Amino acid sequence: MTQKDYFSDRSALYAKFRPVYPAALFDALAQLPAHRRVALDCGTGSGQAAVGLAAHFERVVATDPSEAQLEHAVAAPNVEYRCARAESSGLADGSIDLVTAAQALHWFDIAGFFEEARRVLAPGGVVAVWGYGDPVLEDERLHAIVHEFNRGLLEPWWYPERKLLLAGYRTIDFPFAEITTPEFTLEQRWSLHQLAGLLRTWSATARYSAEHGIDPVHDVEAALGKQWGDPTTPRVVRWPVYLRAGR
Repeated sequence: MTQKDYFSDRSALYAKFRPVYPAALFDALAQLPAHRRVALDCGTGSGQAAVGLAAHFERVVATDPSEAQLEHAVAAPNVEYRCARAESSGLADGSIDLVTAAQALHWFDIAGFFEEARRVLAPGGVVAVWGYGDPVLEDERLHAIVHEFNRGLLEPWWYPERKLLLAGYRTIDFPFAEITTPEFTLEQRWSLHQLAGLLRTWSATARYSAEHGIDPVHDVEAALGKQWGDPTTPRVVRWPVYLRAGR
């Protein structure tokens, strides 16, 4: 089993419209390993987590199996991007202080990834995996429209792996000594255009579009526009963050 690639064809959208992880998350992660020499971010996509880690580690190696994703990755002086699967990083045994996977674990061969993490972790090293759930809009009218799109129209088009994420990764076998971590929430203030951009990054949206030959976000964007007011006015969008970490 190999790491799945469902996002290459939307890599530019992914880089532009995915929400940004809170700085407090990276502050907390940096406190966990014994050293802050090298971090490995697997399934890095456009490098959001890698750049966040770069503020705390001397060096970050960020891997993704998609060249298209890496072409849109954010550059940072101490981040090295490599095209590689999460289950086969090509790095030396015991060379990494923190192994992470952000919004990506459910697409991996999970047992293979954890085996690779155990191999590359240095003494005192930590593995941390996290993701975020469905968006929650502060405005209840807008939230109802997005929820119906997400859990109504798109429900049959979500890949089954997403259930692992929505369960907070609690249904997976986590073969590490669990570390208690704080709770985090992602929060953005987005225009209508930015929210619609996020909806177009979803794998379920891509599958629906491929099957029907239309952009399903067009209608939901129009429905949101009737309730939004000035489409440039930012609205609060939040996501629950699910985090597991272990030694």
